[in-house]
Amino acid sequence: MSRRPILVDCDTGIDDALALAYLLAEPAVEIVGVTTVSGNTDAARAAANTLSLFELAGVDDIPVAVGAHDFRGRAYAGGAPHVHGDDGIGGIALAAAARVHDARPAVELIDHLAARHPDLTVLALGPLTNLAAYAETPAAAAFERLVVMGGAFAHSGNVTAWAEANIHNDPEAAAVVFAQEWDTTLVPLDVTMSQTMDATDLVRLDAIAGALPRALAAMLPFYLDFYAGRVFADRRCALHDPLAAMVAAGVLRGVSVSSGQVEVRLERGERGRTVSSRGSSTQRWVRGMEGSAVEVLLERLESREWPD
Repeated sequence: MSRRPILVDCDTGIDDALALAYLLAEPAVEIVGVTTVSGNTDAARAAANTLSLFELAGVDDIPVAVGAHDFRGRAYAGGAPHVHGDDGIGGIALAAAARVHDARPAVELIDHLAARHPDLTVLALGPLTNLAAYAETPAAAAFERLVVMGGAFAHSGNVTAWAEANIHNDPEAAAVVFAQEWDTTLVPLDVTMSQTMDATDLVRLDAIAGALPRALAAMLPFYLDFYAGRVFADRRCALHDPLAAMVAAGVLRGVSVSSGQVEVRLERGERGRTVSSRGSSTQRWVRGMEGSAVEVLLERLESREWPD
């Protein structure tokens, strides 16, 4: 079975780091490139974090390109240091990688990889600024599949009552992406908040040999500290990006899945809210929406084998 090529577009914070580490270890896929965007941290810092993590893993052949610093509707005003630390990775002070980022802008690398890999899967783990810019280029190609960690439907948001962080940071970009005729799967808070890692899992991770597992184990306490008592009663964290990575790799599939148009609200009171044309327990049906159908994973996930 050939390995499925994946391009990761991310804002490398702690859960992005977990997702990248998982994909490096997953035999069904091959990371063929990484593009970065501001979100958990700024795009340049995210690229530096990614390169440092790859160096720890002994990987030196995956191009990493810096993407958009600012969002479409507003300037980047700082990341989420209270969640991911000032450096995006829990303040563990990773050494700078010997390798520098790719000279090409993110959109150019996306274009190159989409042309080179007709079967490309794109995994978006941050705001969709880069992908919206790519969608508007004259020669934009349709990816075989786009998997997006973002949105909230029956679940409350994690930035506002309605909005999830990746969509809230750049809802204008999300609206552009969800209107494309791309085979898109959305992995929202509805499923990611129920998939967690606790202190016991951290002990197991810390016991794995290797520089990359040790770095992940060092940064995770910061993430667990944020969630403990604030989001969960005990010391555990949600696995947003790793879960989306497993969906992109084909290891997990949704049990409860909705397929329909997704609207991104841009009005001030509901800015960043995602609304589907299919009803959920907290949403009425929305009619007359434009755009292609987006698959939305709404409840739990189950394992599956990747098809031949």
